[in-house]
Amino acid sequence: MAIHSPARHDDRENAPGHRRIAVIGAGVMGLSIAHDLRLHGHTVTVVADRPAADSVSGVAAAIWFPYRSGASPLLASWLQRSKERFEHLAADPATGIDLRAGTVVERDEHADRSWTAAVVGHREAEAAKLPPGAVAGVRATVPVIAMPYYLSWLHRRCTELGVRFARRTISSVGDLDGEADLVVVAAGMRSGALLDDHTLYPIRGQIVRLANPGLTEWITDDDNPAGVTYVVPRRDDIVCGGVAEVGSYDTEPDPETERAILERATSLIPALKGLPVLSRAAGLRPARDTVRLERVEGHPLPVIACYGHGGAGVTLSWGCAETVCDLVPAQGVA
Repeated sequence: MAIHSPARHDDRENAPGHRRIAVIGAGVMGLSIAHDLRLHGHTVTVVADRPAADSVSGVAAAIWFPYRSGASPLLASWLQRSKERFEHLAADPATGIDLRAGTVVERDEHADRSWTAAVVGHREAEAAKLPPGAVAGVRATVPVIAMPYYLSWLHRRCTELGVRFARRTISSVGDLDGEADLVVVAAGMRSGALLDDHTLYPIRGQIVRLANPGLTEWITDDDNPAGVTYVVPRRDDIVCGGVAEVGSYDTEPDPETERAILERATSLIPALKGLPVLSRAAGLRPARDTVRLERVEGHPLPVIACYGHGGAGVTLSWGCAETVCDLVPAQGVA
């Protein structure tokens, strides 16, 4: 099933007001932005030193949830729009998106439930089915994105639309002066260096992927006193996590951390015990106190920043891509 019918590339490039736009970063945020900019008729090139699978996007458990997403007045809108688009894309099995039920465990009676405004049919979890120490919980059905499928689909979709890709290391947005009319910086942790932004910091995550014998229900227990814990069954695996180590730049999986993750995950879902380990990974969530999505002055060419999404890059991707498109100035306007 095709979700979109791409227009002819030459029609798009001759569209009134189209611009040459370089998107720095080939993770889920960069690809989503490139996709939507292309749909708006711009000539788009994604510039990155690594493919999406090798970015932190490739490590993500990728369940729709605003984990460590910082603050923004547009957060609720981004959540809503991204969820709607993921739900639409889930109609195509090739995207790797499934709508799955699960439980958000709460250990604080004042837990933030603002995210539930975007979730139709959420309900209170049964106390008897919550882990010891939980004060409440929310049952919800949300998009779960199998990233190996999804990133391949999104890259392929961008290519079909006419997005161009350049493997290249950019040291400054000025490197693209003369090659683009506008630059979007969506490079995860590298974004801070490109825009001299010292407010960006890493939150290290680590996951282990287990063989999936047929489990579908996810569970998150972010305030578990033993450490952040989540179990997210996807099509071919079960992603178990995790950690949230602020300030750590270590991208190598730690065996002791993995042992603790599996112990906590198995405590939540005993059926995980003994399942084969398929793979393991660690990655750096690019975090700020506030997501940075704005025009940036003081560079040789117009710049739009889009980074600092913490652990919610996938969750916010489509909503943020739409806002980036809205921020592209009309042709002839600086």
